[in-house]
Amino acid sequence: MKEVDYKQTKRAEAFELWMHAPNPTVTLFKTLDVTPPVKYSRKKGLKFNMLLDWCIGKAASPIEEFYLLPVGDKLVQYDSLAVNTIVKNKKGEINSCDILYTDDLAEYNRRYLKYTRQAAEGCENIDITDSMVIGTSAVTETEIDGAVGMYSGIFNNPFIIWGKYKKKLFRCYLTISFQFHHTQMDGAQAGLFLANLQNEINRLK
Repeated sequence: MKEVDYKQTKRAEAFELWMHAPNPTVTLFKTLDVTPPVKYSRKKGLKFNMLLDWCIGKAASPIEEFYLLPVGDKLVQYDSLAVNTIVKNKKGEINSCDILYTDDLAEYNRRYLKYTRQAAEGCENIDITDSMVIGTSAVTETEIDGAVGMYSGIFNNPFIIWGKYKKKLFRCYLTISFQFHHTQMDGAQAGLFLANLQNEINRLK
């Protein structure tokens, strides 16, 4: 990762507008048809949340704004992406676990299983500091209609929250919330990401 001169990027105007705003984050909601990963997870014996995390990374990877992130008062550029997941550890508490994204689903699954197990058994967070991390939080015990993340001013990373998917007729649907820092991207890029996400989910057949 490296610091970049924001004036030399496409985010220059957004940087000046939003970096010191009291609440510079935006939250979008979208209901996804997650029938393909539900069926794929059962057929292949893979975790549903792992598949969704991988689709998130794949959907974000072609969008250049995802590789820029405001950190403190600086704009930082990354060469790679990671997806964060929350892990319940052996003490019944939670830890944060970053998984480096790769296009190779089998390799991503291997990393997911290795590091989530390590976080659960070691009761310690696993952080990747040299990749742009997309945060996620899954409240899988409850069906929710949406959630708004809290802007702390410490972490500016994009963040996705979802609950338990809902079944309707022969399809499964999942409402997600996507929070992002307006310095990093605008609604157009966020909308493109959400469209990409549904497309990547559809390809899991």
